[in-house]
This record gives sequence, C-alpha cells and structure tokens, in this order.
Amino acid sequence: MLLKKLTEACGLPGFEDEVRNIIKEELTGFVDSIRVDRMGNLIVEKNSKASGPHIAFSAHMDEVGLCVKHINKDGSIRFASWGVDQRLLPSMRVLVGNNKITGVIGTKPIHLQKEADRKKVYDIDSLYIDIGCDTKEECEKLVSLGDFVAFDSTYTEFGEDKIKVKALDDRAGCAAIIETLKLNLPHRLTGIFCVQEEIGLRGSAVAAKGLSADLVINIEGTIGADLEGIPENEHVTTQGAGPAISLIDRTSIYLRKYVDEIVRVAEANNIPYQYRRTGMGGTDAGNYHSERSGIPCIGLAVPCRYIHSPVSVMTKSDYDNLVKLIGCFIKEGRWHE
Repeated sequence: MLLKKLTEACGLPGFEDEVRNIIKEELTGFVDSIRVDRMGNLIVEKNSKASGPHIAFSAHMDEVGLCVKHINKDGSIRFASWGVDQRLLPSMRVLVGNNKITGVIGTKPIHLQKEADRKKVYDIDSLYIDIGCDTKEECEKLVSLGDFVAFDSTYTEFGEDKIKVKALDDRAGCAAIIETLKLNLPHRLTGIFCVQEEIGLRGSAVAAKGLSADLVINIEGTIGADLEGIPENEHVTTQGAGPAISLIDRTSIYLRKYVDEIVRVAEANNIPYQYRRTGMGGTDAGNYHSERSGIPCIGLAVPCRYIHSPVSVMTKSDYDNLVKLIGCFIKEGRWHE
C-alpha cells in the first residue's frame, strides 16, 4: 500500500533518500522524465510535449524528527529537535540513522524526581536516547554525530475510516501526487517532491527558480483539532468533511479566482470540501507564488490530528476525496480560460 510505504519510510530534512527512492520506483513508467536537482528535490514530468496549460504539483518529502548531537560516556545519546514538541518525547521509541537502530528516549525515573520536577515539562537537554549500549565506544560503532532520529511508527488502520502513523505531513501529499500522475490526464504536468520544508521551505526555494508553470497545486497535511475542549474557532479543519482549501497562510494569499474554480469543480462533482480556517503556518506555495513573475497557487490539504507527532491521524475518505478533486480539477477546471 502506497501510504504505508511512504509513511513508514524515514525522511528527515537532508535525509530524504528513502522516500525519494520509493517515489522514483512508483512513478517509473508513468512519467516522461525523473530527475533530482542539486538540493535533492525530485522533479518529474508527464505529457511534457502537450500544448495548453502547464500544471505543477508540489508536496514535501521530509518529516519532523531529531538529530544526534552528542554521545555520552555511558553510551546514551543527546539530540537536537527539528520541529518536534518536546512534551511528547519521554518514553518515545525511535530509529537512529540509516541502519535504523532501535532506541527509546529516557529521562530520570519518577521515583528519583523531586516534587517540583514532576510538574515540569522536561527540557530537551535532560532527555537522552538509549540504544542499549554501555559505553561511548560501543555506541560510536553504530551511531555518528549528525545521524537522523525518526519516530518508530507503524501504519495502522483503526475505527471506521481512520489511519494512524507518523509523517502524514506530508507523505499524504506525496501519495496524492503519485496517484494523480498515474492517471490518464490532459495537460503538461510536473510533480515536485521537495526536501527540507520542515526547517524553512528550503527545497521549494530552489525548485521554484527553475519552474515555469501556469499553476501550482501545493498539497499538505494540515492541522485537524476538532476535539473536545478545543474551541470550535480553533479546529482549523474537521475530519471527514473533505479536503481543505486554503485562503491564506503565513506565506501566501491564494487568489480568489483559483479558489472559486476549485470549489466549483468540487460542487459540480459532489466532492465534499472545507476551507482551512486559520492563517497560521507557511507552506512551499509561498516560494512558488513569488518566484519569476509570480505563479498562481492553490493550497490543498488533508486534515491530520496530532500533526508533527509520532502518531498523526487521518480520515481515509478525506484523502480519497482529495485525489478525486485534483483529478476532476485537471479535467474540468476552467481557470485558464
């Protein structure tokens, strides 16, 4: 299953190789060309000689995680965080480096903590990774400074229509582009799978400079906070209500002409949709819409609960309707008239 392969793969910023290789394998034979730029972005072309509008899709391959920064004398590992809420870390299972060494994040046991300490969120410098080594020398045979540390998370379907796994932000976007590029669709199509989005939209900053398209559809996993105890105005999206369409975020204002057209296509095809109800967060669209003379962008997203955690949750119907909406828009959209 495509989503299982993509989400269980490890691909922290700068270490996207495993994810990139899966995408290459999936798209070989379905596209005209596959290339990797110097930054590491994977760029594919389909119907490259077709006339008419040129549509590009973008999603990022990287995920949040940790990085080895020091190995202690007792063989434990100190680490830095790339976009992870440190409150989630104690007792978390992780995979270290390309060989995916199994580890667990530990700290001082509760029996040895002072009463005041039990009320605090642990500072990241008080946490460590235990991979079962007793000495620094033993650990150094398995781990090096700078190695990535990914969450050890298994793709699981549960409830009536739910998936739980790490990295749905943004492997769901990558999967949607792959499925779209496998369809028999008109127009010249480009798929851009970006690196290093989670540490500052770095991959798309490079990819945008080489792109000359008429429209970019940027696809993300986004905040789903439709839970008890969270005010309704902070839900951002609602699971099961369909893919989310962005109006504005920290890096982009999406032109209403294109928003209205994708809404028209959704309604004409009875595809549920919703608006992303916040301006927080930035996406790779911010680099595309301001490059060259400006490339119009549409922002689409799948609602994900517990985003940027070891276990995000997505509703399968939201993902399926996202793929359906993209296909219908390419076939029927009149934005270029």
